[in-house]
Amino acid sequence: MNYAIIGFGKIGHALAKAFARNGIEVAVATTRDPETFAADAAAIGSTIIPKTLAEAVKADIIFLAVRFESHPEVAIALPDWKGKTVIDAMNTQAPLEELDGLPSSAFIAKVFTGARLVKGFNHLVAAVLDQDPAVHGGRRVVFLASDDDGAAAEMGALAEDLGFAPIQLGALSEGGLLVHARGKSWGHLIFKDLVKFDR
Repeated sequence: MNYAIIGFGKIGHALAKAFARNGIEVAVATTRDPETFAADAAAIGSTIIPKTLAEAVKADIIFLAVRFESHPEVAIALPDWKGKTVIDAMNTQAPLEELDGLPSSAFIAKVFTGARLVKGFNHLVAAVLDQDPAVHGGRRVVFLASDDDGAAAEMGALAEDLGFAPIQLGALSEGGLLVHARGKSWGHLIFKDLVKFDR
């Protein structure tokens, strides 16, 4: 498996640090030339590889960490996303009518045609996601939701490799609603910072 993070703002940086802490190589990309953020990537660690968007979307597992309104620019980077797992780490309070009444991740799944989509790593603010997930002998929780059980399990394994404690919420329009906004209302688990202790 190889990995990419699209978007290198605060959330993209925090995700890259999680990969760097665990010595896992990950590509980072934006719509800009990689030279413009190469120094930032190098400062995080040697396993953080700046790439063009066209190169980064060749990865098997792709984290979407751009501003929600920028996702169409990423979606057109491939004619078909079949065989890719896309992790939606974005949040939006866009009006429901702009999302066809769907949870934002279900809307994204239609745009990234053919991808296996998982909602995850979006409920923590960047400053918290940025921290080492090892907390007082426990591990910081990340919530995952997907309509594809296999993709959710795959992402759970990766979350554990990154040091987090994954909790599966089920389908996007069921438990997944807890980590989505519905218009101006945030889901109940958004911004909740929880730590899991293994017995």
